[in-house]
Amino acid sequence: MTDPNAQDASATRESGAVPAPAAPKPAPTPGAPRPGAEHTPKPHPVPSHVHAATPTVPASDPSLFGRVDEDGTAWVVTSAGERCIGSWQAGDAAEGLAHFGRRFDDLATEVAILESRLASGSGDAKKTRAAAEALAESLPTAAVIGDLDGLAARLATIVADSEKAATAAKHEKEHQRAENTARKEALAAEAEQIGAESTQWKAAGDRLREILEEWKSIRGVDRKVDDALWRRYSKAREAFNRRRGAHFAELDRERAAAKARKEELVARAEALQDSTDWGATAAAFRDLLTEWKAAGRAPREADDQLWKRFKGAQDVFFAARNAASAERDAEFEENARAKEALLDAASIDPSGDIDLARAQLRELQDKWEQIGKVPRERMHDLESRLRAIEKRVHEAAESEWRRTDPEALARAAQFRERVRQFEEQAAKATAAGRAKDAEKALAQAQQWREWADAAEGAIGER
Repeated sequence: MTDPNAQDASATRESGAVPAPAAPKPAPTPGAPRPGAEHTPKPHPVPSHVHAATPTVPASDPSLFGRVDEDGTAWVVTSAGERCIGSWQAGDAAEGLAHFGRRFDDLATEVAILESRLASGSGDAKKTRAAAEALAESLPTAAVIGDLDGLAARLATIVADSEKAATAAKHEKEHQRAENTARKEALAAEAEQIGAESTQWKAAGDRLREILEEWKSIRGVDRKVDDALWRRYSKAREAFNRRRGAHFAELDRERAAAKARKEELVARAEALQDSTDWGATAAAFRDLLTEWKAAGRAPREADDQLWKRFKGAQDVFFAARNAASAERDAEFEENARAKEALLDAASIDPSGDIDLARAQLRELQDKWEQIGKVPRERMHDLESRLRAIEKRVHEAAESEWRRTDPEALARAAQFRERVRQFEEQAAKATAAGRAKDAEKALAQAQQWREWADAAEGAIGER
């Protein structure tokens, strides 16, 4: 903004005009500059924040609040009275009035900027208040023509509202500080729990790094409190790192022991791989595998190599066993066909000559044993057919023995002899006239006859 006094002096030198004496005017307000004296407004504080868009202030009408006399003397009217603000010598009175009106509009624009900043909450309320107070202090000596009383009232409102905004900002800052402090306390507590308890080493380590990144983004915490919380977090992280280091050191020791143990198991497996004791060696390999699983993990590369050797030894043995089993199965299948042919050719008839049947059966059994084993799934059918032949011969032999049993024959003869004796007693009793004795003897004879018939019938069935 160009200093009007410099313009006034320049215009006077160029024209050589001397200002006309001014008419008597009311006494100027105490502290106001003399008419025509140079006046430099007090500097205003530079705003702490410049808005991207300056509020549009409509041009004022300076004629409503002051005048410029023909001699260039400029006056402004306020509630305190009329005050001389300087002298205009660069043109006519109308141009001077417009000039001092524009200077007022510049002040009004500054006030509007402060109002806008306060309303939006975009600036520091304390700085806004300081700027408003500085502007208010400059109004009584400002070389402008306009509604200074209105500007003073607006500035007073800005000062009052700035205090409220500053108080609200303070409360908000305290609230935010409390929230940020609480959040850091929660993060510190979480870190302490992780440091003391967690064994999920990767996930916990990642979480501690996430806590650190969030920690860096949290501002506005009291320095002493922040330092104390940071020490808690740092201590927890160090505790976690110590526990993790100890865990992996122990794991390394365990893996070294597992490696030594598995090397021993591999050596034992390789010593067994050429064995042909199929059953015992297969059981030994099962035991070795159980020991392998119980040995734990060796270092990854060593573990993979050792397992490859162990598995290779297993594969050599079981491949040989499977080949032997395939050969055996083929032999067993051939044995099954031989036994089936033997059974089909067998013509043993035990109903005729039992001794011949027995001899044929013994010959069949000898050949059966000489042929050897058969597949498990064929065993039941073939054995059932052989057992059936053996059963027929055995039953025929039993029957023949029963038919020729001397004891059974003697027993049947004794029963017949008893029948004869009771019949004789009955005849004698009848001759003697003892009818009851005769009837009794005949009943006993009938009983013994039935027993004799049964004994003879049993011999016949044999």
